[in-house]
Amino acid sequence: MSTALQEPTFLILSALAEGPLHGYGVIQEVDALSDGRVILRPGTLYGALDRLVDQQLVAAAGEEVVDGRLRRYYRLTDSGAQLLDAEVQRMTSNARAAAARLRRRAKGTAAA
Repeated sequence: MSTALQEPTFLILSALAEGPLHGYGVIQEVDALSDGRVILRPGTLYGALDRLVDQQLVAAAGEEVVDGRLRRYYRLTDSGAQLLDAEVQRMTSNARAAAARLRRRAKGTAAA
């Protein structure tokens, strides 16, 4: 995958980077990682997880029944970690370039 990740996908992969989580755990981590800017609804999350499983970026990591409900866990695969790392590098490079331009702009404005 050579295109930039959509923000929700980036955040889902980031949420799973530290270890397996169940769906609600992913929703909570995405909320925390985005400072509340990205709120995933269960239908959206599970659709995204199914797509990420199909792409072999995420894998099922087990199930358990809690309070009569099935809780499925997901984990980041090595391919998913590689893609996440590449996206972090891309975003970091873009942020550095933007910061440099803003510094040059500020210097130009201060001189004017």
